[in-house]
Amino acid sequence: MAERDNRRGRQDRDETPEFADRLVAINRVSKTVKGGKRFGFAALVVVGDQRGRVGFGKGKAKEVPEAIRKATESAKRNMIRVPLRDGRTLHHDIEGRHGAGKVVMRTAPAGTGIIAGGPMRAVFEMLGVQDVVAKSIGSQNPYNMIRATLDGLGKEASPRQVAARRGKKVADILKKPEAEAPAEAAEA
Repeated sequence: MAERDNRRGRQDRDETPEFADRLVAINRVSKTVKGGKRFGFAALVVVGDQRGRVGFGKGKAKEVPEAIRKATESAKRNMIRVPLRDGRTLHHDIEGRHGAGKVVMRTAPAGTGIIAGGPMRAVFEMLGVQDVVAKSIGSQNPYNMIRATLDGLGKEASPRQVAARRGKKVADILKKPEAEAPAEAAEA
């Protein structure tokens, strides 16, 4: 019986890839009651496999470790997959919005690194992006910044997805317009 349980545990580990997590913010809130103040904690966590999947979650509890655990579980349930070019950067420039938060994310050449502030940096690191330039405009609230970042990343489309949606080949999508103009001039 123990041998079978051991095998099942190994299968569960193989099916679920290991996720990295990053604590973005902890907020201490207090409630005034008859005997004094009761403190609670809210945690904001970003989780990713650093290979194109990322999610965020928030958790509240009376103790910090419990709040972080709840936030991590919530983040693992709310993950999205983002296509990456060469596994290191975005395919195209994108904007994301949530409430008053607006973020602009631009693709970058190799060696640029992650140029982004606070909560956005955590999202890109957990996603596995190595080269990106990003700017947050508007709200500096970490919750809104992360939601805006994930909104933009959800709009990210790979050339394969665009080709499938338009009924074309990937080569037709990636073809440069400048290369077509001289060919047409030579035929005329």
